Amino acid sequence: MAPSWRLGACSLLAALWLLHCCSCGWSERTSGMAKGETKEQELMSHERVKRGWVWNQFFVVEEYTGTEPLYVGKIHTDSDEGEGNIKYTISGEGAGTIFIIDELTGDIHATERLDREEQSYYTLRAQARDRLTNHLLESESEFVIKVQDINDSEPKFLEGPYIGSVAELSQMGTSVMKVTAWDADDPTYGSSARVVYSVLDGESFFTVDRQTGLIRTAVADLDRETQDRYELVVMATDMAGQMGGLSGSTTVTIVITDVNDNPPRFPQKMYQFSVSEGAAVGTPVGRVIATDTDMGENTDMSYLIKDEEGGELFKVTTDGDTQEAVITIKKPLDFESKRTHNVVVEAVNKHVDPRFLELGSFRDQTIVRVSVTDADEPPVFLPAEGAIMEVQEDARLGALVGTATAKDPDKENAPVRFSIDRSTDQEQIFHIDPVSGAITLGKILDRETAGWHNITVTAVEADNVSQISHSSVSIRILDVNDNPPELARPYEASICEDVKPGQLIHTISVVDRDEPQSGQRFSFTLAPEATNNRHFTLWDVKDNTVGIRTQRSGFNRHEQNVYLLPILVVDTGPPALSSTGTLTIHVCGCDPEGAIQSCNATAYVISASLSPGALIALLVCMLILIVLVLLILTLKRHRKGQRMSEDEEDMRDNVIKYNDEGGGEQDTQAYDMSALRNLYDFPEAKSGSSESGPDLHALPQWIQGRVSGDGGAADFSLFKGYIRKKVEQADADLSVPPYDSFQTYAFEGTSSPALSLSSIHTLSTTSEQDFSYLSDWGPRFRQLAGYYAPGHPEEEGS
Repeated sequence: MAPSWRLGACSLLAALWLLHCCSCGWSERTSGMAKGETKEQELMSHERVKRGWVWNQFFVVEEYTGTEPLYVGKIHTDSDEGEGNIKYTISGEGAGTIFIIDELTGDIHATERLDREEQSYYTLRAQARDRLTNHLLESESEFVIKVQDINDSEPKFLEGPYIGSVAELSQMGTSVMKVTAWDADDPTYGSSARVVYSVLDGESFFTVDRQTGLIRTAVADLDRETQDRYELVVMATDMAGQMGGLSGSTTVTIVITDVNDNPPRFPQKMYQFSVSEGAAVGTPVGRVIATDTDMGENTDMSYLIKDEEGGELFKVTTDGDTQEAVITIKKPLDFESKRTHNVVVEAVNKHVDPRFLELGSFRDQTIVRVSVTDADEPPVFLPAEGAIMEVQEDARLGALVGTATAKDPDKENAPVRFSIDRSTDQEQIFHIDPVSGAITLGKILDRETAGWHNITVTAVEADNVSQISHSSVSIRILDVNDNPPELARPYEASICEDVKPGQLIHTISVVDRDEPQSGQRFSFTLAPEATNNRHFTLWDVKDNTVGIRTQRSGFNRHEQNVYLLPILVVDTGPPALSSTGTLTIHVCGCDPEGAIQSCNATAYVISASLSPGALIALLVCMLILIVLVLLILTLKRHRKGQRMSEDEEDMRDNVIKYNDEGGGEQDTQAYDMSALRNLYDFPEAKSGSSESGPDLHALPQWIQGRVSGDGGAADFSLFKGYIRKKVEQADADLSVPPYDSFQTYAFEGTSSPALSLSSIHTLSTTSEQDFSYLSDWGPRFRQLAGYYAPGHPEEEGS
């Protein structure tokens, strides 16, 4: 370290000498400037003499470790003649604390240790004052003290430690990452901030560029499976790496990423598993796995079966989570047929990198030996896919349909018992012999109702009912001719009155529910009752249809407008069956072009017609119906007229208060609605010549009683006078609206002829009933008991 320090000191002295030379020139320029300013001031005041500031450029070395204040420089004005009349002062950054000045000589000293990395320069202002008057002798001048840099800061890796990655087997010189160090020294002065890089630890595998800090691979055979990470120590040195430079270091971790450079490998060349022959399809037999030293998706692999025999009976899939090969049963196994199966399983990488194909095949094979163990199997039907049977639809009860066949596949060959699953034969149309499997009829068949029957036959071992199997049996019902042919639909035809002979007027077809194997063939003739027909004839079209032709012309629809033509249809059998259908032919009026205009609906049978007596009876019935309808309409209209007259009578708003007390629930004659219907039909007093008196049914019962009691008309004079008086008052009142007004009158009239209904009145009557029990009914009936029960002597005395 001693030689390094001497070299740094020599460099510092040379720099100070150079700065001193520069300061001389600066002093002269500054003096000239100061003198120029003085000249300008002289023009302003003839009393002042020419003067100005004189000083050199100020520098101070950082990190000074001496005990005495460090001399910085001297400020001076040319007006100072050395008599001590001028006082020098400074102000600004660090004045009085970091920097002090001798007031008499102007010498500036630094009292503290400075660090350029914290502050590189200080700006201050100098003043020259008269010591006696304290007046400024010179204008205040600004100057700068620069902190001279030394190499006192080592390079630092601000972003360290670093982590990078590179793929394995990368070529030599592959870029990995870049590191950067920062030096706080002045980069413009010397080489203090000039940094170079080097690798201290790990240089066998990686290098670093001295100038840029870029890290590269130094070898081409980095193998992740051998070592998956490297720790490097990178050093940065200032002074361009020269002796005496400062240095700093950081740690760089380089992770080796994986590539698919390793094929899958089975740890064993053979695996053995066993499975029962009764295992269902899809049952796992076992699991094998091939290992791959790669990682991530480079370990993804798929498995397949290479041999043809194993591929027919077994299937292999890949478990996505564990990367295992899962061998499952593809088809049922049979111990009696083959007891051992050798399956060749191959593992293949899914993501193969073409760059590494030269390293070898990225696949591996192993043999999986599967041993089939014997098991008690259920019976097996023959044929396995189900049987198809046929039976004639006219077969008698108990007829044999067919035989179901099943056997025990085991060596014991246990006997088998048969049954029918009744959920597939709910009507029990078929029966099966439990020993032989013979299926017989239990009910009569009808092909036209159901042409096929699908049933399920069950077979179980006689000594082990848990061993059960099922098979579907399809039974086809063969057709016999048991349904006569019929017209496809009710046919109707229309002809014109002037139709020509031999004209085809309609074509009809036939349907037959039977389906003979030789096909359907029908013959058409007129029915026996129409053999004497001279109007129409049949024409066989030869495709199971028949045409209708006219035999004559000149039809008259007024004589007969409808003809019913019966047609006999016979099939070929066997046995031959027949039926008769009727064609309705209407005779219509047509225009000259042959277009139908109108047809009469009266029907006549070819062999007979309606008699005149029947027609007269029909007309009489129709006339009676018309008279009844007219009578009903007349009665309804008469009733409607009465109701309208009543409504017209009640056009204005009328309010009648009807206060009649009935005679109880059994009194059905207490209220007469006619009193409300006839609003103004009140009985008036008639002359003595009237004998019948008023109509009592139109009055309330209390009025009827008075009329019947007095033997004359009821007296309404009291009410009429009261109402007339109120009407006159309303007419005279200008505030009452005219016409549609509603007046409410509250008039009680004279005293009622009926006695009081109040129960209190019974106190004044002589009653033999004893109401003393009311006092025992509790506080709710205490008030009622006070009215009816006899008072106690002590209460009366009080």
